[in-house]
Amino acid sequence: QVQLVESGGDSVQAGGSLRLSCAASDSNDRIKCMGWFRQAPGKEREGVAALSFGSGNTIYTDSVKGRFDISRDNAKKTLYLQMNSLRPEDTAMYYCAASTMPLRCRDLLAAVARGGDYESAVWGQGTQVTVSS
Repeated sequence: QVQLVESGGDSVQAGGSLRLSCAASDSNDRIKCMGWFRQAPGKEREGVAALSFGSGNTIYTDSVKGRFDISRDNAKKTLYLQMNSLRPEDTAMYYCAASTMPLRCRDLLAAVARGGDYESAVWGQGTQVTVSS
């Protein structure tokens, strides 16, 4: 069973930067893709960024393009989200998700592309990002 642990959330002022991390316990290298999602109070969870391991393709929802960067360290089995030029509307609980199945990866990437939710079997516990104006 793959497990995910997020970290790196903090409180920052608008214009600041943060780097989130998501460490995956995946001893058999089963994960095929990973993504970042976020949920603000009173709002639905939305996709932010995703990475396909095989192709290396990355996808971002429109609101974060040019500001956020998703990457991974293969050796550390860790996914990152570098967030720059943060805005108050980026305030949310950030979660990472993963899939071990190619078809579910297609759904994960599609969810991020439209800024929508994704039904993942594997979620981390979340890390809080708060951006003040």
